[in-house]
Amino acid sequence: TWETLLQKSENSNERKKEIVDLVNNTKQALDLAQGIENQIQQEIQNHMKTQPKTSQDFLLEQSKSQIEQKENILRETLRLEGLISSDDHNRAQAQDLLNLWEIQLDIFNRWSKLDHLIGSSDGKKFRQIVQELTLDYMLVFANEQLKYLSNRYTLSRIENSLALQVIDGDMGDEVRTIFSLSGGETFLVSLALALGLSELTGDIRQVESLFIDEGFGALDPETLSFAMDALDRLQYQGRKVGVISHVQEMNERIPVRIEVLKKTAGRSVVNVVG
Repeated sequence: TWETLLQKSENSNERKKEIVDLVNNTKQALDLAQGIENQIQQEIQNHMKTQPKTSQDFLLEQSKSQIEQKENILRETLRLEGLISSDDHNRAQAQDLLNLWEIQLDIFNRWSKLDHLIGSSDGKKFRQIVQELTLDYMLVFANEQLKYLSNRYTLSRIENSLALQVIDGDMGDEVRTIFSLSGGETFLVSLALALGLSELTGDIRQVESLFIDEGFGALDPETLSFAMDALDRLQYQGRKVGVISHVQEMNERIPVRIEVLKKTAGRSVVNVVG
């Protein structure tokens, strides 16, 4: 993670500083040893002129010891310089990994946002979004039709679902469930949805015919007149509207009818009127 890489980088900086300080101290010790060696060599030369042979051997032994110490310091210096070089190499690799991690994190965040919006293994989330948008579009047409049928109600979709609710204009725009509607009101809403659906599909393919099976018996005379007016407007638009109903009052509004008359012995007769 980013925090781990950052911690490693900070530890690496502290370690490198310690190594650099140690190298500097080692170089100082090396310079000191070099000075001591030079001093001893000078003393040897001076001593060789004035002291007997045995003292000269002692000084040579001391010189040899100093040379060995110098060589040890040189080896330690080379080892520490190798550690610094290795640390620089590791820091470069860590930076490369950090850059790669940032690139991958950006890719991950982009796909994560898409997954949050539309992602699911079975496509359900994306399908839900499309269905909600389609339903919202259809409700625009349905509410236009509903204004002619009943100016009291407006249909809307419950958020994050495909369920519907109605806004009651006569009750101060109170939000009501569709199950609170009466039978006649439910029929008007259903008719508006059917008409809205026909308008929606008409953008791609013209819906030529509309058939309504029953539902008119629950309407009062005024509401029935509104519904028939809406069906007449569809007919004027060039669509064929078929209604299946037992409501006698509709006979006056429907000029062309197919009547099924019940006879005896389970027989019926079909007549075309108009």
